[in-house]
Amino acid sequence: MHYPPFELLVDPALVRKYDLSGPRYTSYPTADRFVEAFGAPELGQWLERRDIGGISLPLSVYVHLPFCDRICYYCACTKVVTRDHGRSGKYVDYLAREIRHACEYLGAQAGQSRPARPISQLHWGGGTPTFLAREEMAALMAALDEHFARGPATETSIEVDPRTAEPGRMAFLAELGFNRTSIGVQDFDPAVQAAVHRVQSEAETRRVIDEARAAGFRSVNLDLIYGLPRQTVRSFDATLEKVLAIAPERIALYSYAHLPALFKPQRRIAQADLPSPDEKLSILMLAIERLTRAGYRYIGMDHFARPEDELALAQEQGRLQRDFQGYSARPAADLLGFGMSAIGRVGPTYYQNAKRVDEYYAALDAGRLPVCRGLELTADDLARRAIIQSLACNFRVSMESIEIAHVMDFRRAFAAELAELRRLQDDGLVELEGDWIVVTPRGRLLVRAVCMVFDRYLREKIVRASYSKVI
Repeated sequence: MHYPPFELLVDPALVRKYDLSGPRYTSYPTADRFVEAFGAPELGQWLERRDIGGISLPLSVYVHLPFCDRICYYCACTKVVTRDHGRSGKYVDYLAREIRHACEYLGAQAGQSRPARPISQLHWGGGTPTFLAREEMAALMAALDEHFARGPATETSIEVDPRTAEPGRMAFLAELGFNRTSIGVQDFDPAVQAAVHRVQSEAETRRVIDEARAAGFRSVNLDLIYGLPRQTVRSFDATLEKVLAIAPERIALYSYAHLPALFKPQRRIAQADLPSPDEKLSILMLAIERLTRAGYRYIGMDHFARPEDELALAQEQGRLQRDFQGYSARPAADLLGFGMSAIGRVGPTYYQNAKRVDEYYAALDAGRLPVCRGLELTADDLARRAIIQSLACNFRVSMESIEIAHVMDFRRAFAAELAELRRLQDDGLVELEGDWIVVTPRGRLLVRAVCMVFDRYLREKIVRASYSKVI
């Protein structure tokens, strides 16, 4: 039952059978389970408790920058579409207020005159972070550096839209301390780009990547989407050829989920322009074959990385993590999320900020943290989170390790889940032997379906309509 962590087999019949709607498990429980009963007072209490006993998890920070000056029809992110670049200056001012307010709960560390706490990761996402002017970016980074200490080992990453990154912007970002970037490509085909309202030339994408590498960025990730309108196997093969010529360190290959009832911009995409389910599967199979033949390793879910990349090495060594930004090679950390709609994790809790910018401002004007909902995890949630994390990251879980960490009888607590796993075992997705549950190479592409077995909320038949398909 020992398989190399990157070994992957694609069985089209199994993919069709298990292509259900389900979460990506960047958290468990997932964000749609958060409740309004968890708000600013509860988060404040957990922030204050974070260092009780002098022992706490590492700390990471996420900043949500929602502004975009144009809309991409496929997008399901929380965003503010505007041509008014003056709005971002006000938003940065409010971010500084939120950072300061949250850090008042954390207090100062022993021996420090101010609460500059070391962080292992800092990520700016969006929206379009490069919507901000350079002086706004500098002001935001100064506000963060006033309260958090970044060192040489801190992973400092930013999402970049090449259409908003003028010459010299990547060098400026490097001066601010950014060392990783994720760049949206989705597809290089002009017909597909026109259909999703994101026209972005290969030349401008290459220019930004070349400038990032020249400025010292140590990692470039490219985001691709399969299943977009007017996309074909042949057209996506041409896109893959260009992507492989760029040779990014990481590639995220996302499945387009067409949910126009939930996401208004998607209503501008004609259903008839979407590839059929069979063609979409063929596009995915082509991408997997080309990427793995080029030397990329399948990390899990939607991600591929070069063998020497931190993600691939962490997976080989069994220390890969999964959080709200996807896979991470860093140890599990508390996450402080700043900005409208940002999600954070502190101890056994999750929280999410107000989803509308006016509500976000109103909360800070009233002197309170802008939390709109959250969740305090139960003992059952924590055990299931550990199982799902291990399956998603390492493709295996030891029942004994869960029993020791969570003081429980695994087979008794998860009897129904083990019975369901035996059905998956009959299909070749998993193997159950002794103390281990192992996702086979045939089941790895469908690991979300395996994780869903342990999702108590789905087992209670809570509606799945808001989730994307596994494939």
